[in-house]
Amino acid sequence: MEMAEVQILSRRTVRPSKSRPTTTIHLTPWDLQFLTIDYPQKGILFHKPSSSQQGEGEGEEGDGDGANSIVSRLFSSLSLALDHFFPLAGRLAVTDHNTSPPSISISLSCNDLGAEFIHASAPDVTVADILTPLYVPRVVWSFFPFNGFRGTEGFSHPVFAAQVTELADGVFIGCSFNHVVADGTMFWNFFNSWSEICRTGCGDEISNPPETKRWFLDSCPVPIPLPFRRIEDFVPEARQRPAVMECAFHFSKESIRMLKAKANAEMGTTAISSLQSLLGLLWRSVTRARRLESHEETIYWFAVGCRSRLKEVQQHYMGNAVTLGEAKATAGELLDRGNGYSSWLINQAVASYSEEALKNRLESWVKYPPIGVLVKIKATDLLTGSSPRFNVYGNDFGWGKPVAVRSGGSLKVDGKATIYEGPELGSMALEVCLSAKSLSALLEDVEFMEAVSTKS
Repeated sequence: MEMAEVQILSRRTVRPSKSRPTTTIHLTPWDLQFLTIDYPQKGILFHKPSSSQQGEGEGEEGDGDGANSIVSRLFSSLSLALDHFFPLAGRLAVTDHNTSPPSISISLSCNDLGAEFIHASAPDVTVADILTPLYVPRVVWSFFPFNGFRGTEGFSHPVFAAQVTELADGVFIGCSFNHVVADGTMFWNFFNSWSEICRTGCGDEISNPPETKRWFLDSCPVPIPLPFRRIEDFVPEARQRPAVMECAFHFSKESIRMLKAKANAEMGTTAISSLQSLLGLLWRSVTRARRLESHEETIYWFAVGCRSRLKEVQQHYMGNAVTLGEAKATAGELLDRGNGYSSWLINQAVASYSEEALKNRLESWVKYPPIGVLVKIKATDLLTGSSPRFNVYGNDFGWGKPVAVRSGGSLKVDGKATIYEGPELGSMALEVCLSAKSLSALLEDVEFMEAVSTKS
């Protein structure tokens, strides 16, 4: 299974179906913080559509067979989706301000140069090969384009790419996007809109059109001058990342309910959320699996959405509106106390991001832009991205809902976890990357595994 190959059948550029004059979108601190970060990679798995679901019309090569008909529908509907999400068809641009000291600014040129669309095949891989094992097969990483791309690749390469991989009995749609252009909230709105257009065949109107205008603080200069002479001045050298293994875990609605009730009871509160109780369990369990010394500090880094915290930012704002929160403790503190304590630390860290705190953080960023360093993950830390609020299983392209969600190889470091909604309402799923030794220990952790559902 691990030796299965993915064959690239074709690569094409897909552009918006309607041309428009080139426009410039200036980038915010939320956008610019991701300039040196890998392209996020998210994708969904489907059973192969039946003959009646494949539709009619000419296929990619004009022969009208089922597989090519599906690919043709996905390609044409993506073009229509880019009419609404046209920044995804653009490129990053740099402007030298010829100042002393030197400064540059970075923007997004909406020039319709296009996204990349890849058609691939993995005939030896089945849906069960992906769903059944706890360990995520490494072939899944080959279902995504632009492996190894950083945000700065967006100056010369597309900022978005989609790969449609035909499996023996399924279809995987994997997407890679430049984090400078969008965050997870926007990406899943785009994915939902693409599937809606493909399913309905209508691209004129979509349920949740994006707000493409960027939001800046009144005190923020636009464009933001960055204290560099050229792009290369702030791009860190590529480092060899430690080898990791990855597991996919599912937590049922009932398991999540029990975790939440227990965490709140331990702390005498009702404020701890379902997500915080699950992440509190993960933090404590991974700390135990790593066998950290009691005095060692461990930091939990996690994405904090800002749309609901700033009244000026709309829910369907297309840029980034996310920051990193952090909770700290020693290993001894986590292990000597219950999951309520670890969950409460996360709860309090999230609560600290008030509107005033976020605006102060943005102002500070503009004064001293920390380009090139988003966060340094130590061997004792955890980092969690994505959200169970993202609509993964509503992505029906016309042949039913997905059976699973997976991410690619980008940002896969020791301690990285990705959270998604589960296939059943109220359930959640986690992808967890750790060293082989720590992940093996996590699989033997009774408290953690008792919360994991046996259903894939």
